[in-house]
Amino acid sequence: MTTPELYQELSYVNHSREKRLYYSNLMIDNPHLVPKLLDILFMVDDKISPRAAWVFEFMCSNNINTIVPHLDIFTKNLHKVHLDSAVRPVAKICELITTAYFSKTDHKIQKALTKTHKERIIETCFDYLINDEKVAPKAYGMVALFLLGTEYDWIYPELTLILERDFQMQSAAFKARARHILKKIKKNTSY
Repeated sequence: MTTPELYQELSYVNHSREKRLYYSNLMIDNPHLVPKLLDILFMVDDKISPRAAWVFEFMCSNNINTIVPHLDIFTKNLHKVHLDSAVRPVAKICELITTAYFSKTDHKIQKALTKTHKERIIETCFDYLINDEKVAPKAYGMVALFLLGTEYDWIYPELTLILERDFQMQSAAFKARARHILKKIKKNTSY
């Protein structure tokens, strides 16, 4: 399947679990298609880009190790994604990556995730919190940053500052997640 053919196929993807599952399994069964999916995902101004992001998120949710060969491309380009419906799944993938990386269960990602990958995720997740994003990317970013804060000691003070500063202006969902993360930070540190 060529990139244009895959692009055409993705026009059939919608929010239904059935469609996302079908196409994520197609990617898992045909790993040579994943770079093409990422090419489409990173056509950041295109209306099909979010559909590629939904499929990629579903693929990563099913098996996070499927992202390992694509960590460079994903982390190098994730900051470019700006359409709301594509930002949410990309942010979720950042959370999935960091959750797997810090998991007690063995994952290939634990050996594959480099300092550069982590720094790109950190930068993008802080951007989610600082910029005018919806609640879901902010919440996923908080979790990723909390986990990465166990390795990078400068993250917790910055994250705490942003969460406390923005707390009153944000939605109930943001406040709930921020309270949870702040409580975990306080438990892990002396901030």
